Amino acid sequence: MSLNNDRSYKMKLRDVENAFKYRRIPYPKRSVELIALLAISCTFFLFMHTNKLNSRLKEMEVKLQPSEFSALGLTGGNNHISGHDAGKHDDINTLHGTFEYLKSTGQIFQLNAQELNNTGKADIDVLFFNRVPKTGSMQMIELMRQLGKVHDYDVEVDTQTGGIIPILEPVEESDWTENISNLEDGSVFVSHVNYLNFSKYEQPKPIYINMVRDPVERVISWYYFIRAPWIFVPGRRRSNREMPNPKWVNTEFDQCVLNGEKVCTYIEGSQLERVGDHRRQTLFFCGHNEHKCIPFNTRLALQVAKMNVEREYAVVGTWEHTNETLAVLEAYVPRYFADATKMYYSGLHGEIINDNPMKPHISQDIIDMVRRNFTREIEFYQFCRQRLHKQYLALKLNELMRVDKSLMRLNEARSMVIRN
Repeated sequence: MSLNNDRSYKMKLRDVENAFKYRRIPYPKRSVELIALLAISCTFFLFMHTNKLNSRLKEMEVKLQPSEFSALGLTGGNNHISGHDAGKHDDINTLHGTFEYLKSTGQIFQLNAQELNNTGKADIDVLFFNRVPKTGSMQMIELMRQLGKVHDYDVEVDTQTGGIIPILEPVEESDWTENISNLEDGSVFVSHVNYLNFSKYEQPKPIYINMVRDPVERVISWYYFIRAPWIFVPGRRRSNREMPNPKWVNTEFDQCVLNGEKVCTYIEGSQLERVGDHRRQTLFFCGHNEHKCIPFNTRLALQVAKMNVEREYAVVGTWEHTNETLAVLEAYVPRYFADATKMYYSGLHGEIINDNPMKPHISQDIIDMVRRNFTREIEFYQFCRQRLHKQYLALKLNELMRVDKSLMRLNEARSMVIRN
């Protein structure tokens, strides 16, 4: 065969191959429409089910606050997120954000509800609620009173007519621990008092619980609370004091901050001004050591407060995460909080106790200005929130992982449909 004939044969062969390679197989018009309809239906089906499963995960979240600080992990652990790392996880202080972070670092599989529960460390069946002012503690007291009727326990609330004493002398602290330790089993004792160290005085330990609140919101709430006439007028009558200065009563919080008044100047390391100085939420978890616990917004007070929460408290909740708080209380302290969620939503949730209608809206600029001086108080609050998230996730881990795997499978299937 000549060279030209051979080249002609190869060209014809290539033309035949191309004809098969790029051939168009005609489809009936209705078949094309059917295939397109099926593709759209599959995509919509996967979209709806992905949203449904994602909603189940989101349902476990309650009101979320913007992340400002991150202290994920327990004191002294290796999973604490530094300020630098915290910026990479903007929602780390939400339930979903905590779940995603723990999953990404592999820590999610280390969660153990039993290990995160300090209830078993108690030596006596007495619940001790050393309530922090302006954290919704009256709401919690009312909830416990209703639950007590069902679970057969009484709630003893310290009336504290003499005011809140921030620091107890060693002899006083010893007396407090002894009195609480001698309560009958199945008792609840509530008081505005700092953390009490029962072991220090060789007394059996009760079950510790408490509530926290965003520290700046709490300070603003307290500012207007003590200026409400239904608060200072009865107090004046009981102690035979003079009426407060009208200027003190009528000065708004933002004016107080902008004018640099002492009561609204939050300086790191500052000491207590008076009994009513409630800028330190950490104080109620730090204890009665004046050197360690009194200086405002200091690292030592923060670390001692964190350590006590981690070692001693069964639950530190917050009404800003109501559903999580109630679920963790039910699971971790069932003797006192079984069916707490059902009881709360049967009517108590609509009754805000100690609500102050005189409290106005505070501008975000003023709030941001104040927050800059509450760095460690905010860190402690975020620490308590994230601990609550971890306790809750430990309870719901199996369910969450099933939902998460289903979401991953559906997202993969949806991606394949979209690509094809």
